[in-house]
Amino acid sequence: MIITGTTTLVICIVAGFIGLWILFYFIPVGLWFTALISGVHISLLQLILMRWRKVPPQTIVRAMIEAHKAGLQGIKRDDLEAHFLAGGHVEAVVHALVSAEKANIDLNFKMATAIDLAGRDVFEAVQMSVNPKVIDTPPVTAVAKDGIQLIAKARVTVRANIKQLVGGAGEETVLARVGEGIVSSIGSSANHKSVLENPDSISRVVLEKGLDAGTAFEILSIDIADIDIGKNIGAVLQMDQAEADKNIAQAKAEERRAMAVAQEQEMKALAQEMRAKVIEAEAEVPRAMAEAFRAGNLGIMDYYKMKNIEADTAMRESIATPPTQGKPKQK
Repeated sequence: MIITGTTTLVICIVAGFIGLWILFYFIPVGLWFTALISGVHISLLQLILMRWRKVPPQTIVRAMIEAHKAGLQGIKRDDLEAHFLAGGHVEAVVHALVSAEKANIDLNFKMATAIDLAGRDVFEAVQMSVNPKVIDTPPVTAVAKDGIQLIAKARVTVRANIKQLVGGAGEETVLARVGEGIVSSIGSSANHKSVLENPDSISRVVLEKGLDAGTAFEILSIDIADIDIGKNIGAVLQMDQAEADKNIAQAKAEERRAMAVAQEQEMKALAQEMRAKVIEAEAEVPRAMAEAFRAGNLGIMDYYKMKNIEADTAMRESIATPPTQGKPKQK
C-alpha cells in the first residue's frame, strides 16, 4: 500500500507539471505580464490565439516592446503577424526601423517589409546607409590609343539607396558598370602616360556617367587603387598584321610561280608537239618527191635546180651569220 501510494503521488506530481506546462504554453501569462509592464497592451486571448495561428508570441511581443521603447508609431500586432506569416523576418524589420529612426533615415514599416520580402537584408541596408561599404573591383584590362595595355584596380565606395532596394540592381551590376567606365576612360586617352600621371581622371569620367542609376546603391567615390602596365598590344597587332601580310605575299608569289611553271610546261609540250609535226612533215617530203618522180611531175633537172637553190640559201645564211665572239676574224 505504501509503494502504491508513493507511485500514485509521483504520477500526480508529474501530471501536474505537464498540465502546468501545457497551460502556460497555451496561456503565456509570463509573456503577457512582460508586455504589460513594458507598456505594450496586448490581451492574453490574442497571445493564446497566436499559438493556434502558428505565430510565436515571443517574437511578436519582443518586436512590439522594442518598437515601443524606440518610440516608433504605427506598428500594429496584426501587421507583424501578417509579415511573419508571409515569410518575413519580423525582428530584422524592427531592428532596421529603429536604426533608421536613430539615423534620421526615411524608412517606414511598409517599405521595410517590402525590402525584407524581396530577399534583401533590410537591417544591413540601413547599416550600409549609415556606414558606406567599400567594394574592390577585380582587375580591369584596357588599352590606350597608343596601344599600351593597362591593368587597373579600383575601390568603389557605395551607400545603400533605400528607395531603390526593391527592384534595384545589385553589386554585380555596379562592378560591371564601373569596369565598363574604366575601359572607356582608358581607351579614350591619347597615351598610357597621361593615365599614369593622372589616374584621378578615370574617377572623374566614371562618376560623370551616373553608373548608379537603377541600382540599389549610390556611388560616393571611385578611387583607383593600382595601375599596372601590361603588354604592348599595338606592337603585337602590328607584328601579327605583318606576319599575315608576309604569308599572303608568299602565297601569292607561290601562286605566280606555280602559274609560271604550268605555262612553261605547257609551252614545252606545245613546242614538242610542233617539233613532232615538223618532223612528220619533213618525213613526207621524200615520199612526195618520189611520188612526183613516178608520176612524171618532177624531172631530174628540176631536182638539181632545187638542190642548187638550197645550197645558195645555206651559203647566204652562213655569210649573213656574224662570227662567234672570241674567235679571231680571218683577213
